[in-house]
Amino acid sequence: MCLICQRIEWIKAGENPYFVKELETGYVVIGDHQYFKGYTLFLAKKHVTELHQMETSVKLRFLEEMSLVQEAVAKAFKAEKMNIELLGNGDAHAHWHLFPRRSGDMKGHGLNDRGPVWWVPWEEMAAEDYQVQSPELEQMIRALSDELEKHVV
Repeated sequence: MCLICQRIEWIKAGENPYFVKELETGYVVIGDHQYFKGYTLFLAKKHVTELHQMETSVKLRFLEEMSLVQEAVAKAFKAEKMNIELLGNGDAHAHWHLFPRRSGDMKGHGLNDRGPVWWVPWEEMAAEDYQVQSPELEQMIRALSDELEKHVV
């Protein structure tokens, strides 16, 4: 079982502490690590590795829901800009990475703010210092859930 499918099973069992909301085509979760405050993922319900493997109606709804999720993330976490990516090189299950960006969010590393989030070394982004825990995690879930209620139809 892939890592994303495993995390979805944890959601279904009520055991994923990062879970925010179930939508028609996927699950919204707060990222485990918060180097970029508000980092969120939108996990496809169905295990596919590529968008073109989805039925057209599901794919269009998945894209529409991702757009609504990114708007909610932007508002909940006061983003100046959003970076959104569907990669799948590491975890081959369609899922979106939604990164709220703010001025100066990479300056401490001598990196240009205009660069992609992946210019920050993964070891640093996933460092224990950036792992989100209670009560901050609950506050983030509440803020995003409140915004999703306004945007998701």
